[in-house]
Amino acid sequence: MTSVWGIARSQSVALLGMEAMVVTIEAWTGSGLPRTTMVGLPDAALTQAKERCRAAVLSAGFSWPPQVLTINLTPASLPKAGSHYDLGIAAAVLAAEGVIHPSVLEEIVLFGELGLDGKVHPVRGVLPALLGVRRVGIERAVVPVSQLNEARLVEGLTVHGVRNIQDLIEVLNGESGVDAIAEVPGPSEVSASPDLKDVVGLSEARFALEVAAAGRHHLYFHGPPGVGKTLLASCLPSILPDLSVREAMEVAAIHSLVDLSIDSLPVRPPYSAPHHSASLASLIGGGARIARPGAVSLAHRGVLFLDEAPEFSTQALEAMRTPLELGEIILGRCELSVKYPARFQLVLAANPCPCGLASTPRSKCTCTPMAIRKYGARVSGPILDRIDIQSRILPVRQCLADKQSMDVDSSLTVAERVQAARIRQSDRLRNTTWTTNAELPGRFVRKELPLPTGMGMVDSAVINGSLSARGVDKVLKVAWTVADLLEADRPSGDHLALALALRQGQENPQ
Repeated sequence: MTSVWGIARSQSVALLGMEAMVVTIEAWTGSGLPRTTMVGLPDAALTQAKERCRAAVLSAGFSWPPQVLTINLTPASLPKAGSHYDLGIAAAVLAAEGVIHPSVLEEIVLFGELGLDGKVHPVRGVLPALLGVRRVGIERAVVPVSQLNEARLVEGLTVHGVRNIQDLIEVLNGESGVDAIAEVPGPSEVSASPDLKDVVGLSEARFALEVAAAGRHHLYFHGPPGVGKTLLASCLPSILPDLSVREAMEVAAIHSLVDLSIDSLPVRPPYSAPHHSASLASLIGGGARIARPGAVSLAHRGVLFLDEAPEFSTQALEAMRTPLELGEIILGRCELSVKYPARFQLVLAANPCPCGLASTPRSKCTCTPMAIRKYGARVSGPILDRIDIQSRILPVRQCLADKQSMDVDSSLTVAERVQAARIRQSDRLRNTTWTTNAELPGRFVRKELPLPTGMGMVDSAVINGSLSARGVDKVLKVAWTVADLLEADRPSGDHLALALALRQGQENPQ
């Protein structure tokens, strides 16, 4: 028995960046020599789905249509990529063959890759796909059983897990599907980040790091090798507050596009530290037809650390101008453009010269003045102008083994001060869409918040050319963060002077 007209339809999801669009899969059987044709702008992996699905259905003991079979993916003008359509294709074909009733496929989406033996394998992008279909009103989904934990992060959605074709048919015929899933591990209480108590000395740099964490400001460390730039940057996640539920869902959805399984919502902010040999595509995202997220998006709501920043390609660094300002990255391709969130906290680290010895005592630097100038210019002025805080770290001048230098605050102590400052910011900004000082637009800082006293010093910096119009807004934001850390209701002239020193990378800013 076959369905009327030999046509059956199922539903799956096309992921366009973080946006999900429901795709209807039509299976039509007609007279003619046996052949399977797929239309609807499939990529190579999707074109091969007809061979995978045919072998999977036959291995499960069911028949594949012995005549002409046309599989259409609609909307036909939308490029489609990936192997996650396999489950929907198999379901539509089985419905066209009368194995299941076509009506059961009307209000359910299917997401999974098929093996030749009929088993269902995990795929990328389950979380953002199901978030998208939930927004359009679909309330049921079928996913690989190994990804049930991830799928059940989406509220208001009934999710069925399947291991193979037999499970799929049982679910579509009214069974509940596989429900036994592994226990979700709880968040680890032990932080993988180094502790700030391991950073001996460097009080100015530690303070700059604390201010950056409190206001989510971008930060630039520069100094000779071995002074602690990398260690300080790696300590930053340990003093940041936990992610909110909304932020955790955003982070998990992005990582779902790269990782095969997300068992639980992340608790801590992500940390990404790509090597300086990273390509432009790996840093900001890329791909042939539909661009995938890069390091800037994987660091969303967390920290992106670029060690040896001048060694990164100029093109890669300059491509970060837009996400630094807007908190998102738009990747255009000939067929479509996709948008990924990229609201990260940037930390740069650089040496004073190619050999790194230019600022050391009794310097043995052999770099020419021109080489030093070219090296510093690799991080351009427009990028530096988007950095809120610069910290110049000087070489250590003693062994730092005495008790006084070892008596420093731990990450836990600093994190408590950072959390208190974040609470003050969220209270002040509770009627806005922003939560931290660094996110505020310049207009809001200048017009809606009281200006600190001592603005004359800022005017002087603008007049002598050491501060741009954007820099003025950055200084005001940092001044508010300093005031929040010191539990002041509004920034004073001293807070403004400290913020200006942090902005310009002056020594001894405290």
